[in-house]
Amino acid sequence: MATKPSQTPIQAKSGVVEAAEDIVFGSIAGIVGRYIEYPFDTVKVRLQSQPDNLPLRYTGPLDCFRQSFKADGFLGLYRGISAPLFGAAAETSSLFFFERIGREVVYASGYYSRDRVLPLSALWFTGAFAGAFTSFVLTPIELVKCKIQVPTSTGPDGKPKAPSVMSVIRDVYKYEGVKGFWHGQMGTFLRESGGCAAWFGSKETTTKIFYLLNDRSAKTQLEKDALATEALPLWQQAVAGASAGMSYNFLFFPADTIKSRMQTSPVGGSTQNRTFWQEGKALWNQHGVRGLYRGCGITVLRSAPSSAFIFIVFDGLKRYLSL
Repeated sequence: MATKPSQTPIQAKSGVVEAAEDIVFGSIAGIVGRYIEYPFDTVKVRLQSQPDNLPLRYTGPLDCFRQSFKADGFLGLYRGISAPLFGAAAETSSLFFFERIGREVVYASGYYSRDRVLPLSALWFTGAFAGAFTSFVLTPIELVKCKIQVPTSTGPDGKPKAPSVMSVIRDVYKYEGVKGFWHGQMGTFLRESGGCAAWFGSKETTTKIFYLLNDRSAKTQLEKDALATEALPLWQQAVAGASAGMSYNFLFFPADTIKSRMQTSPVGGSTQNRTFWQEGKALWNQHGVRGLYRGCGITVLRSAPSSAFIFIVFDGLKRYLSL
């Protein structure tokens, strides 16, 4: 059976070098992916955060795009991208870093030896492990991003006035303290732990399928041996990465919807913040299942090219550019 290059290092590297590569290469890949997906993410957050006690402002993704473009222009869709760029770098580097730590945990358990390729079940676990730990890094960053994307105040011209990164940080700390930055942590935890199990798991599953298909199409043993150590063709890497992004976003989208609604609530108001379950119940009572999946289509659509680029960039840097 062919082995995957992602689990067959070209040369042995120290743990420090591996960690450094996860952080540096993961940051680069995350930033590339964020630039691709950010306008779609802005639309998604605006669709998700519509109040449950008022008529819907947007009828769907296209209407949200149209209204947003009319009000703020194309650059308005990139409003507040500075924090998300930092967040994308932190998120993606943390995911790859903790996924590697998850593999070390699996090896340390004694269930699998280091000289064998981990089975897919173990790789789904390492993905969940990575997502669980990354959620604690990501929640404060996403809270700032969501509040910038969905401003609650208006300027003199009546248009929504986006707060700055520092003003959001200042207000959250002033009214809610350090704890306020982790408002919505439960939603992020559920989305990241479950979603990242699917993100890494789907990518590795699709990759393995391609290796098996390529192995069967090889005519000689020499060709099979070469395929076992070579990277997949670029289009197959893209399909594997795209399948990861689509699985991640679709399976645990309701948790993300609830989180976005929690994180776009006004800061410092008289209304007490709802818990994850209270917010979910209110949304369910008002809009049912459709409310939980509002904005899902556009999110899954934008995640395909974004995740494809993330994995292509990360795997390529790991293979061809050692630190």
